[in-house]
Amino acid sequence: MKTNGSTLESAARRVRNAVSKGDPTFGAALSGELRDFLSDIEDLVKATASLTGGELERAKEKLSERVSAAKESLDELSSEVSERAIKTAKATDAYVHEQPWQSIGVGAGVGFLLGFLVARR
Repeated sequence: MKTNGSTLESAARRVRNAVSKGDPTFGAALSGELRDFLSDIEDLVKATASLTGGELERAKEKLSERVSAAKESLDELSSEVSERAIKTAKATDAYVHEQPWQSIGVGAGVGFLLGFLVARR
């Protein structure tokens, strides 16, 4: 089993770095890290099937700690993503107010391209 506290922390750090850099693939990074985390939890559950007494209690505590750490990481990540979305919305709003005709042109162009692509199908 490969999961430990540092693995979860490093995964969260990689996703946070992707978000802070504006990496558009951070969703894939998050999905991959979540998949790895769930896989590790499954491995831990399988490994604890044969444990009894004190060993089982220690395994439960370890699992509880990992789940708590994952929840904290997701809470931090969601707040970072929310802050980034708010900043992006404010920047977009400011740009549209400063350059209304360019914004209308870009919107019209994108609409034309989407209409053209949908019509071809």
